Amino acid sequence: MTKIRTRYAPSPTGKMHVGNLRSALYEFLIAKHADGDFMLRIEDTDQERFVEGATEIINRTLKRAGLVHDEGPDKDGGYGPYVQSERVKTGIYMKYAQELIEKKEAYYCFCDKERLAGLKTEIVEGKEIMIYDKHCLSLSKEEVEQKLKAGTPFVIRQNNPTEGTTTFHDELYGDITVNNSELDDMILIKSDGYPTYNFANVVDDHTMNITHVVRGNEYLSSSPKYVRLYEAFGWQVPVYVHLPLITDENHKKLSKRSGHSSFEDLIEQGFLSEAIVNYIALLGWSPEDNREIFSLEELIKDFDYRRISKSPAVFDIVKLKWMNGEYLKAMEADLFYEMAEPYLKEALGEGFDLPKIAAMVKTRIEVFPDIAGQVDFFKKLPEYDAEMYTHKKMKTDAASSLEVLSEVLPILEQQEDYSNDALYQSLLAYVEKKGCKNGYVMWPIRTAVSGKQMTPAGATEIMEILGKEESLIRIRKGIEKLRG
Repeated sequence: MTKIRTRYAPSPTGKMHVGNLRSALYEFLIAKHADGDFMLRIEDTDQERFVEGATEIINRTLKRAGLVHDEGPDKDGGYGPYVQSERVKTGIYMKYAQELIEKKEAYYCFCDKERLAGLKTEIVEGKEIMIYDKHCLSLSKEEVEQKLKAGTPFVIRQNNPTEGTTTFHDELYGDITVNNSELDDMILIKSDGYPTYNFANVVDDHTMNITHVVRGNEYLSSSPKYVRLYEAFGWQVPVYVHLPLITDENHKKLSKRSGHSSFEDLIEQGFLSEAIVNYIALLGWSPEDNREIFSLEELIKDFDYRRISKSPAVFDIVKLKWMNGEYLKAMEADLFYEMAEPYLKEALGEGFDLPKIAAMVKTRIEVFPDIAGQVDFFKKLPEYDAEMYTHKKMKTDAASSLEVLSEVLPILEQQEDYSNDALYQSLLAYVEKKGCKNGYVMWPIRTAVSGKQMTPAGATEIMEILGKEESLIRIRKGIEKLRG
């Protein structure tokens, strides 16, 4: 069997969109599942859209996501160069375009902008597309040579038939047949001598022995023209896997305005790269057992591209946050603290036992920026309403809470050991003496020392962090509030 070879071929135009990362991930998984090769190729032929530094973003994203390529600009596997602008210098694209001209599968087009502007257009997938009328196909060989000799600007166009049909196969969508009358004579070589994305893609995939091409289903409409190029050259058509669209919660195409459309956006928002990769793997693919948490190694083992859905995948930020939270819960404590420390320092500054606070919030947050809202009360007691002392389940109200705080205050004033265990034992003795349930006592104390309904820890754990002096100040304020 032929060794499976896939490629991720991004254009360096900015941050890596979630859809691009999914394509890279699926290509990586298809190759690694079959012990094949995963290649990185930089497609920078569209110089107008080129963004300085974007190639570094691509490399950094792939590395952080764990998608290590076997070949690429930094790893020559014998199929280089792996950057299209460098491949242009070898003359490879013009060579193959000339071969198509000789086979009458392509032709020179010398039409200027004025003439092209007067041609009819069609609306294709919401865009206005100019339909070329094959005007230059009728030029004689002598006329072509004369124009070339005169230096007349030209492009090279594919010569598609206007009758009959073209059929291609996609692993998800099956056989797709289109009328050749719908196929425009797309440009293969632009007037600047650079190949178009479509042409370079085909030439590079063939000459680099790519067996499986994975891309978004927006390329389905272009695939018949790719297939005709393969057939014109007499090359084997690769296995096509066209992926479903990724939409937002409103079922619209995920856009940059969503704020979480790129890998870097999500990292900046405090998500773990492992959780992002895990979640993106499930945007269109599902395993046989419907499990949701996968390491990259487990994805490699279980991934079967035949289980990719044709239906659009919804990017649910709430689900991603849940998944990220599961990764944080499972994270080794020292690593969690290392990653949480900058957020804790920003929220609290110095003077607190940050490792202990990190342990408190570890199972309470979904992303690291959540830390601030969990721990801010340690630095400053927030303003709160006395109604918070009323809790039906704990059977507390303002009167009972005032009584409890007034009675525990002298106990806590005499308490020297403010460790969690010592505080808990002292308060437990008070609970037993009073003959009530723990919550009846702990709820008003926790409310007084935190000023919050939801906290990452119980009353005595909070008091241990605050220390004796601050704990007593806050309990006295609680008593004043309840008396007021």
